[in-house]
Amino acid sequence: MSECTHNCSTCSQKCDHENQYAVLNQFSQIKRVVAVGSGKGGVGKSSVTAMLAVLMARRGYKVGVLDADITGPSIPKAFGITRKARGSEMGILPEETHMGIKVMSINLLLEDETQPVVWRGPVLGGAVTQFWTDVAWGMLDVLFIDMPPGTGDVPLTVYQSLPVDGSVIVSTPQSLVQMVVSKAHKMTQMLNIPVLGLVENMSYVVCPDCGKKIALFGEEGALEAAAAEMNVPLLAKLPMDAKVAALCDSGEIERVLCEELDGAADAVEALLKSE
Repeated sequence: MSECTHNCSTCSQKCDHENQYAVLNQFSQIKRVVAVGSGKGGVGKSSVTAMLAVLMARRGYKVGVLDADITGPSIPKAFGITRKARGSEMGILPEETHMGIKVMSINLLLEDETQPVVWRGPVLGGAVTQFWTDVAWGMLDVLFIDMPPGTGDVPLTVYQSLPVDGSVIVSTPQSLVQMVVSKAHKMTQMLNIPVLGLVENMSYVVCPDCGKKIALFGEEGALEAAAAEMNVPLLAKLPMDAKVAALCDSGEIERVLCEELDGAADAVEALLKSE
């Protein structure tokens, strides 16, 4: 058998992909899985993931967040979760936020959240898979996966081992970042993961005196062109906002009102309502 290229459209092998996915915990029922990723770190994937989860919870959906960034987890801090995850006969029990969003992260299993996770790729991927097989998520409408940066072992494990229904790709306006984002997009294409669209984070700042939008990273429109080239929609352009950063740092992300992200929430909601 030839080596798998991960591109099913060009493959003659008769693979049963349903049997390749990791088995979901028996006490869990998840309708849709949405990965939030990028080609590099520092673009705000975690904050976008958390704010999307909050928006969907406000719309009345049952939401969970799986923190797949094992070496750099930040989801618990954004939601102000300091309790450690507990276990039962059902498996590992995720922690819940004030709004009832269920969260699982490696930081909920470590005695000290500042303890570094020094593991090789296969072990990191195994931990993510266990968050699917061993965590009793209960009934969820959508599970968001906060992806680690890059296109290496862990993203590959997520896309191949979990039934991801769609992906949201986060970028910042710099052309260098957009080049790396295109790599993430091509990875999803190789693995037949639908891309719901792009989110441009840190798109601009609003002048507190005159209200003018100032593009700190150069002229606007570059990501629109990249989205058109990728044939995916640009779902949102998010401003740099010190208040949002402060709420995230203080564990109060659920207090953020980010109307600019409504387009991305609409795309996730459309996915939930599709057959």
